[in-house]
Amino acid sequence: MIDRDSRDTGRVAESVSPVALRLRNLRKAYKDVVAVDAIDLEVRAGECFGLLGPNGAGKTTTMEICEGLTAADSGDVALLGMHWNSDAAELRQRLGIQLQETQLAEKLTVLETVALFRSFFRHGPETSEVIAQVQLGEKRNSRVGGLSGGQKQRLALACALVGDPDFLFLDEPTTGLDPQARRQLWDLIEQFKAAGRTILLTTHYMDEAERLCDRVAIMDHGRIIALGTPRELIASIGVEHVVEFSAGHAAQQPDVSAMRQMEGVRDVRTENGNILLHVTQLHQAVPSLLRELNRQGVPLTELRTHSATLEDVFVTLTGRHLRDE
Repeated sequence: MIDRDSRDTGRVAESVSPVALRLRNLRKAYKDVVAVDAIDLEVRAGECFGLLGPNGAGKTTTMEICEGLTAADSGDVALLGMHWNSDAAELRQRLGIQLQETQLAEKLTVLETVALFRSFFRHGPETSEVIAQVQLGEKRNSRVGGLSGGQKQRLALACALVGDPDFLFLDEPTTGLDPQARRQLWDLIEQFKAAGRTILLTTHYMDEAERLCDRVAIMDHGRIIALGTPRELIASIGVEHVVEFSAGHAAQQPDVSAMRQMEGVRDVRTENGNILLHVTQLHQAVPSLLRELNRQGVPLTELRTHSATLEDVFVTLTGRHLRDE
């Protein structure tokens, strides 16, 4: 990254302002759906903020409005203290954008691609520095068409970082990557965050959001239905653990109504043939469950437990998974 002190003092002062992105009464409707339904949101300077929700919740539309790619029907977007209708040229110099699907010229090499994007910006690190940062040094002379999926994602991130942005937009940056490639991208994102920059991230991976994001907003049907740190949101549902089990067989299923009455059980639901209990005290819930199954004469066939996650928050709030269409 280049020396931040080399920027004009106005830019540096503004980059440390408390709010990097402010949305007010933002709305966008298409012919058959309201994609963004009058949302208000603030992203603080220097934080990684996550937008979560199922497909069709309005996340990408919200991102595209913030990025200046889509016009809102109404409402206001203030980004780094500026607005797209009056400061578009300056905003483009200060943003980095990685789209859900970045289509790059496959016949160009990695070096040529990064150099092309670097030419769009007044400020930024050397092309070779960015290529090294995303660990593509050995592929610098390889054509884009010959890269693996993970390498293409890292190249797309390099193109987003090459202007030394103050604000980085990442729309599902690790979708379709193998675990190793995902973690490599996580490390790069954490480096960017450690440098004091601001990130707006969408993802379907809850482990990703919990590791990277300082705060998250859960969207559904164009509205924000929950907002806070991952810990705050998990605590808000009053559930510490999830007990998932299967018991009996097709002709002998347990009676779940009695389980709703067990001490410490907040919710009971069925999913993919298994039964899930949202509980507050694991050490009480598991023995109670075993006693209840024994009383019903239904044998336990499988049992798993895990701490409550952001996905459990979403299911509690909406009744469906983040990956539901």
